Amino acid sequence: MKNLFSTLLLSFALVLMAEAQELPGLDKSPMDVAVYKMERTSPPLVKVYYSRPQKNDRKIFGGIVKMEEVWRTGANEATEIKFYQDTEFGGKEVEAGTYSLFTIPDDEKWTIILNSALDQWGAYYYDKEKDVLRVEVDAQETDNTIEAFTIAFDNGQMIMAWDETMVAVPVKP
Repeated sequence: MKNLFSTLLLSFALVLMAEAQELPGLDKSPMDVAVYKMERTSPPLVKVYYSRPQKNDRKIFGGIVKMEEVWRTGANEATEIKFYQDTEFGGKEVEAGTYSLFTIPDDEKWTIILNSALDQWGAYYYDKEKDVLRVEVDAQETDNTIEAFTIAFDNGQMIMAWDETMVAVPVKP
């Protein structure tokens, strides 16, 4: 009887452990990082942490991303950008530090916003009073459709692209 009880107890424990090992589904907007270095071996100048939503046959700008409204610039948590030294961003000086990165998309121009409030989910609690810097950049049409929202650095510019839209913000040490 003792062996039967031990076997049942062990079986029950194994069932519980098997159920505990189930993981939730993967995030549909995985987190990514873009890094800007002056040279391959130099320390970073800027690092951006963001989530990459997918187009998935949806209307993006003017659809799921409202035009002329503050956008978290990605998915899930608000995008964060870290400047490792004082930097010129969009032609304006920004002090070294970490900021939330918000944007206000429009057909012709985007407003790029650095905000001092960190660890925010989306733009639900965005507070304009905590803006550190705002710059405007021209919106451009891409040659191809960009399936996943992307931030990358190229030739001294921070590029943000999704669907058929791209913006570039000049970045200088």
